[in-house]
Amino acid sequence: MIRVEQIRAARVLLDISQTRLAELADVGVATVKRIEAARGEITGTANTLWKIQSALEEAGVSFVDADDDAGPGVRLKLRPKD
Repeated sequence: MIRVEQIRAARVLLDISQTRLAELADVGVATVKRIEAARGEITGTANTLWKIQSALEEAGVSFVDADDDAGPGVRLKLRPKD
């Protein structure tokens, strides 16, 4: 499952607001704000978190799981060259 920090970082990389993320994920702005304000575990339904993660991935990021060397992260996907 993605973490709060990954959601925030993804928004920054994509240069989108909480309002825009809410639109892309088809969730309320208050929901995005509540999730991003959480400390520790994300609260919210699995469906809501899936919608947010899917919207961010469609917008152009990929989420990276933690491994032995580093914690979880997020990065921009490569854009196809024209």
